[in-house]
Amino acid sequence: MTTVDVDLLIIGAGPTGLYAAYYAGFRGHRIAVVDSLPELGGQVTAMYPEKQIFDVAGFPSVKGRDLVAGLVEQANSASPDYLLDRSATTLESDADGVTVGLDDGTQVRAGAVIITAGIGKFSPRPLPAGDDWVGRGLEFFVPSFAPYAGKDVVIVGGGDSAFDWALSLEPIAHSVALVHRRDAFRAHERTVQQVTASSVEIITRAQVTALHGDTVVESVDIEVDGETTTRPCQAVVAALGFIADLGPMQQWGLEVRKRHICVNPAMQTNLPRVFAAGDITEYEGKVRLIAVGFGEAATAVNNATVAINPDAKVFPGHSSEGS
Repeated sequence: MTTVDVDLLIIGAGPTGLYAAYYAGFRGHRIAVVDSLPELGGQVTAMYPEKQIFDVAGFPSVKGRDLVAGLVEQANSASPDYLLDRSATTLESDADGVTVGLDDGTQVRAGAVIITAGIGKFSPRPLPAGDDWVGRGLEFFVPSFAPYAGKDVVIVGGGDSAFDWALSLEPIAHSVALVHRRDAFRAHERTVQQVTASSVEIITRAQVTALHGDTVVESVDIEVDGETTTRPCQAVVAALGFIADLGPMQQWGLEVRKRHICVNPAMQTNLPRVFAAGDITEYEGKVRLIAVGFGEAATAVNNATVAINPDAKVFPGHSSEGS
């Protein structure tokens, strides 16, 4: 059995986890970062590498892959021990530290843990008309735009991802139609306005009822107000959201509300020496933005520092101050 001994363990290598790793290095900690994915960057790398992100301070917009690259470079200044392609399965906390077991048998002993694992394991919400078409023209996210060049694309959904992908694919696809079951959308108003002003066809009070083709999708049926029309289509993106699953974390004794981990203003959970930051957290007034996750990561690291070393101060001083 392999044992890893560090000051601070970060569970989750998405943007919040990577920033937490950098900041923990700034506080002088030895760090390990665990993630179930084989690459750094979490859901951004796995699902949205080409997506433009607009809510990160200092960037009018930044591609997901470029944001991750910068965060990895920043985190590497702390020389973290990356434990990728393995999941945290057990957690036991005591007065002296936390022991986390991984699915490959590794045991990580840390003075404190920060959970930054998105909102757990995601399962895409299925498209009722087309589960059998996955990989044959039906996808749930768009990691690369190139395969959609010159195609007739139908995007199903009314949230941010649906509109972002519609806006990004419109210049390279032959045609883009966005199908949503309601007239109202959950996407940002600015993005809705941009898509509305583009060549994307927005079809509301509608649903995709069937996909057709021999081996790959060639056309789809769209029902609008009880009437069905068939249109050419070689690619369907079901941007219907994901069902969150906290997996083994649900057995750790954490206080959970609506599949999110409850924290106090110090980002501390109900378990000693266990903190959380990013999308996985829940508290009154919570706003789930990457920018908010960065601030929560800094708060979690600074408070975890005191748990690791009671003689330390929560406030570390400003990084811009001279020595």
